[in-house]
Amino acid sequence: MDKAMRPSRAARLVGATGPAPAGRFTPVSLTDESTETWDVLKARLAGDYSVDDFGFDPQFTDRVLMQLVRPLYRHWFRVQVSGIESIPSDSGALVVANHSGTIAFDSVMTQVAVLDEHPAHRNLRMLGANLVFQTPFLGDLARRAGHTLACHEDAERLLNAGEVVGVWPEGFKGIGKPFAERYRLQRFGRGGFVSAAIRTKAPIIPTAIVGAEEIYPMIADASLIARVLGLPYFPITPTFPALGPLGLVPLPSKWFIHFDEPIPTDHLPEGAADDPAVLFEVTDQVRERIQRTLYDLLAKRGGVFG
Repeated sequence: MDKAMRPSRAARLVGATGPAPAGRFTPVSLTDESTETWDVLKARLAGDYSVDDFGFDPQFTDRVLMQLVRPLYRHWFRVQVSGIESIPSDSGALVVANHSGTIAFDSVMTQVAVLDEHPAHRNLRMLGANLVFQTPFLGDLARRAGHTLACHEDAERLLNAGEVVGVWPEGFKGIGKPFAERYRLQRFGRGGFVSAAIRTKAPIIPTAIVGAEEIYPMIADASLIARVLGLPYFPITPTFPALGPLGLVPLPSKWFIHFDEPIPTDHLPEGAADDPAVLFEVTDQVRERIQRTLYDLLAKRGGVFG
């Protein structure tokens, strides 16, 4: 594209170009959609399906798991996406995003965005904490959805295979931070995700998510209860536990997800993946890009609930 014709950074951010299309998965009818989902479930019960080395079942993910959360994506959070073209269509890339919201809806909504809004309808293979895969039922669902442990070996295998990999380097520090610290990025660790990208020469896509901070505003952490339950935190919000199960319903905040321009790694010299100075510099660049984009999106959002 001619440089003079390229939109400005501000114009590329959501809010400047209107809402993203609903995607290819809008059902023709509820009957057709339910029938197809039931056919997928029957095939699983009969053992008539295949998975990759990580346990990923793409058809089950698309037709069952994603169908469960698409109503949240489209109608509850009304997610608006921009910059999706930053993700390549047929090669590996590392999506790095901010983490928030008390419960990690942000990672799931990003997975829907990449699958439904990208022209190539790519699957986002996320790197998760040990707790996810140690939790009964949840760990199995995460494997079926294509996700794996946040470790160098698995990240590099996926990137070398040309997959789009997602990482939330703030971890529990991000999703468990108090509401008073909303949209302030926490530490990104020691740059392990950058090392994986450099080793595989994959581009890094800084990704900013606005809206997740408000779904469960955490006003306190019942740390004693968290220790008893073996959890990283136990949130107290304006609705939970005061309203019981109703307090688990997320607030319908308006969401924006922006995939920023890729940061290339294929130009870095041999051995850069083991150089702490390089890792720190690239990690800081990614973090600064995400933080700046968060501020830009917040300035354009207006009301929290749209």
